[in-house]
Amino acid sequence: MSLLASLLLLIVVARLFGRLFARYNQPEMIGEILAGVLLGPALFDLIHPNAALAAVSELAVFLIILNAGLEMRFSEIFGAMRGRGMLLALIGFLIPFACGVGVAALFAQDAMRMVFLGLCISITALPVAVKLLDSLGVLHTPIAKYALATAVINDIAALFILGIVLNLPQHLTLGDAATAVGLSTLKLALLAIVVLAMSRLFEWLERRDISVQAVPEAMIRIFGPEALFGIVVVFVLVFGTISEALGFHFVIGAFFGALFLDQRHFLASRYEDLRGTLASITNGFLAPVFFAYLGLEFQISAISELDFTVVVILVSILSKLFAGWLGGRIVGMAHREALGLGCVLNGRGVMELVVAGIAYQKGFIDPMIFSTLVLMGILTTFLTPILFKQTFRGPRLERYRTGNH
Repeated sequence: MSLLASLLLLIVVARLFGRLFARYNQPEMIGEILAGVLLGPALFDLIHPNAALAAVSELAVFLIILNAGLEMRFSEIFGAMRGRGMLLALIGFLIPFACGVGVAALFAQDAMRMVFLGLCISITALPVAVKLLDSLGVLHTPIAKYALATAVINDIAALFILGIVLNLPQHLTLGDAATAVGLSTLKLALLAIVVLAMSRLFEWLERRDISVQAVPEAMIRIFGPEALFGIVVVFVLVFGTISEALGFHFVIGAFFGALFLDQRHFLASRYEDLRGTLASITNGFLAPVFFAYLGLEFQISAISELDFTVVVILVSILSKLFAGWLGGRIVGMAHREALGLGCVLNGRGVMELVVAGIAYQKGFIDPMIFSTLVLMGILTTFLTPILFKQTFRGPRLERYRTGNH
């Protein structure tokens, strides 16, 4: 099947399933993932994951992150990373990572597989968390603030460790390990410097009453009003490219680039036009492709050790729930709110699949572990909104959205 035919079928079925689930008050992403499972090798075998569809899926991730950046402010996320927020993020990473290593040790896996299983269990996928929080209408709540900050830190930590592992030579010595750690630390520091420098620049301009709006307005006068979307995309792409060049996933840099863009930087009418354009492209076209592609990745035939798969999935869910609840309580959340945070942190999706895919391509894990990790990523993404809705049953969710909690 050609790329265009595959995209057409994927979009139509994903949108139909998404709307069906939305009709029963469930997030559309659940139906979109199931559409991919239905059309992919797991069931009807009509569409196979391929490089072209993966590229479209990556574009979808980029626009989902851009959409989130327009809804949030850098100061909110950066504030959540300080003090207890950083402690929450570390708990949200270290407890699941330790549990993943423990499961691998229990099933007599080698050290490299222990590391990758721990990484994949510890990840919270930023795009999945963003889409879920937005679909539930809680993107401006404390859960969203801490969940997204934790997701960013978890993904950076996972990709930091991945960078170290990929830089290790086959015949490892202590000096080689120290060099790999030092190189990855330097790259992370460079990314942090770029982000903080841009933040300081915007603050400096605002203190001196220099209108940042003048820049996009000048570009619009030159290239026309339709150029606004392109200007924003290019700005965020620069950050994603810097992130990728330093060895991290482009999502990390794109998220920070998108966070810098808020209503202060545009005229109000321009800002609303931009949001409308972005929402149409993302929610109407590319987001369904991204979540359906997750479903395409699943192949049940490769899972040969059912007990290993079941234990990995259970540990991945329970460890994130516990870590999120514990971290939430530490930062002062109520019991239900902290449990809701743990539910959101369970969504893995694209980032977990990125790490699993790299490990598989490099020969660090076998097909059985790779398929288990794909299934884990799909199931945790699927269960996340269900668990969250169970935590905030009935009118509780509406009260939380409106701040009456």
